[in-house]
Amino acid sequence: MMTPDDIDVWVGLDVGKSAHHAHALDHDGNTLYDKPLKQDEKAIRTMLGKLSKHGRVLLVVDQPNTIGSLPLTVARNMGIAVAYLPGTAMRRTAQLLPETLRDAGPDDETLAALKLLAGHDEDLAHESTRHVNRLRSLLLQTHPAFERALKGERITRDATLALLERYGGPMGVKRAGIEDVKDWAKSNGLRAGRIIDDMFKAIGEQTVTVPGTLMAETIIPSIAHDIKTIRDRRREVDRQVEKLLEDHPLLTVLTSMPGIGVRTASNILLGIGGDIANFKSSAHLAAYAGISPVTGQSGTSIKGERPSRRGNKRLKNALWQTAFVASTKHPPSVAYYKRKREQGKHHNAAIICLARRRCDVIYSMLKNGTLYQEPALVA
Repeated sequence: MMTPDDIDVWVGLDVGKSAHHAHALDHDGNTLYDKPLKQDEKAIRTMLGKLSKHGRVLLVVDQPNTIGSLPLTVARNMGIAVAYLPGTAMRRTAQLLPETLRDAGPDDETLAALKLLAGHDEDLAHESTRHVNRLRSLLLQTHPAFERALKGERITRDATLALLERYGGPMGVKRAGIEDVKDWAKSNGLRAGRIIDDMFKAIGEQTVTVPGTLMAETIIPSIAHDIKTIRDRRREVDRQVEKLLEDHPLLTVLTSMPGIGVRTASNILLGIGGDIANFKSSAHLAAYAGISPVTGQSGTSIKGERPSRRGNKRLKNALWQTAFVASTKHPPSVAYYKRKREQGKHHNAAIICLARRRCDVIYSMLKNGTLYQEPALVA
């Protein structure tokens, strides 16, 4: 492991879109370089080459992705050590210690591509949520009972979206009639019998037409179509991720655990930097993810525990999401979640407890390269 004594030249880079500002110091604190640096490979390579004549160089950036990617790549190509100084630590200059620096991440083409796909999928997820919220808003404004019939995930099912795209809202569905709607759904291979029944039952609960309904019925099909398109694009991202990771030994390991799909597995791999060896224990991994409870204490008074607000956001979200899915579909996890609720914990706190418990299992699986095994039942 690199120590401060191993470094002869420290280069700090305040990265920017078209230019960075570089400041280099030698081991004695003498300034070797202090001026703007173009966001250009030749300029970066020239500066690092000159500084390398003074000894071993460490390049430290405040942003390891996007605009900071080129300097890091050039430095690695030249065999120069790199590190990342988080923005919060940048602002706490009084606490600027060597241990504040973090590894800038592995020089791994697969992880770099995976990060791009994960970011794209996250954008698509936000876009989908925005469209679904708009669709619900239109239905809630014009026909609340119809919106209630599509509660939860029902509104985003392929069959529901196909019906809304074809018929619009409740007026269009009613106009077509239940038999024609069911015949169309059947001829298009949609399993929507119960949804259609609930739609017509809801339609019968409202006799008045709310102002704006006619316009809403013209907008709903396009929103439903957009949601379907976004879902298809996310499925394509899933296929790309799966293809990218098809030879990665840890993909099969992670997806063997209930509640973890390809997308979540990719985010876990990204969160740990592709190597579980970065973490000394499952407790270390949990603390890094921010799912370990924080004890509130003042002097000798302990004020209880609360969820941590820190941690790697991507990893924390992935572990939370897989715990949430498991709490509804995986019997042992469902039972554990119920016990926590019975103990008085709120929903989010119970999910975090489950995520922390599953973190121990995930750590063991990744460290040993073993598939998930259901816990043995106690007689």
